[in-house]
Amino acid sequence: MRRGRTLIMVLLIIVIGLVVAFFAFRQFLGGATTAEQVPVNVEVYVAGQNIPQGEEVTEAALQTITIPQDKVVSVMYGTDEKAFLIGKVAKYPLDQGVVITESMVGDGTASIPISGPQWASLIPAGQTAISIPTNRLGLAGYAIADGAHVNINACFLFVDVDPSFQSVLPNKFIVLTGTGFSDTGVPTITLGGGAEGPFQGRLELEPAIQQPYYLIPSESQRPRMVCQILLQDVVVLKVGNFSLTPVVTTSETDPAAVPADQQTSSAPDIVTLLVSPQDSITLSYLIQTQAELTMTLRNPSDQARQATEASTLQFLLSQYNIPVPAKLPYSLQPQTDILGGVVLPNDVVQVPAQ
Repeated sequence: MRRGRTLIMVLLIIVIGLVVAFFAFRQFLGGATTAEQVPVNVEVYVAGQNIPQGEEVTEAALQTITIPQDKVVSVMYGTDEKAFLIGKVAKYPLDQGVVITESMVGDGTASIPISGPQWASLIPAGQTAISIPTNRLGLAGYAIADGAHVNINACFLFVDVDPSFQSVLPNKFIVLTGTGFSDTGVPTITLGGGAEGPFQGRLELEPAIQQPYYLIPSESQRPRMVCQILLQDVVVLKVGNFSLTPVVTTSETDPAAVPADQQTSSAPDIVTLLVSPQDSITLSYLIQTQAELTMTLRNPSDQARQATEASTLQFLLSQYNIPVPAKLPYSLQPQTDILGGVVLPNDVVQVPAQ
């Protein structure tokens, strides 16, 4: 009888132990699972107010926001990095609520602010900004805008010049009619005609009658054109004019109240590019020599450089298999001496009625 009671007690103790172990194990795993599902949040600093460019970042100008840890990147400033942020200088104007990153601030103090306009901070180190003239064709039909990546094509006109005179060939000539000496014994020459003599020509022999004759050109020298890609993957800083003075615009701002120099032109005639100092000198030279500059829009993710051949009349004829027209005993009517091009509707200037 005692042995039976002892066995029942042992079984009861074992059952109670298993039940307790089950609930303890379940509670432990359930708590761990719940802890894994709770996201960890991190506090990062944002601009608590508008911080102008060049102004020191102070503790009063900062606020914090809470974001999930998996959304935090290394360039953000957490609350444990407060000492690294206080005392920095804003490189750009920071609007209220913007998350502050390392690229937005730099070393400096409020007594030594970053000088210059705010867009000067957008110029990468080692580059410079230069403006070139342009038009609707040069901007790819206004498809090119701020921040675009472009190639720059340049077209030139070449002429032959006299190496000594540096004047366009052919030279004009005056007939030498005589030589002699003056009363003082100085050698003299006598020229016939005025300074506006005919162009210098060449002597040729007529094969039919075997008679020589002197050929002179019927017009001045025609220039020879060549076009080539000048620069590739150039970043556009600004299309059109920059504002002379900063202005804060809102949806309720009256456009008439904005100064004329700050109003966006519907037809920009200049574009500002980010180039190396050497390329800026080249562009300055081309502007002063009135070379024709045209930009082509490219994909910003495409950073490849293409080797191209310069386009000349000889290149066009050989590359595209263009034949030189034969002289035929018939022609088209009406007579066409020049290509007038196509006049587009937007190119027609509307003159207001008086």
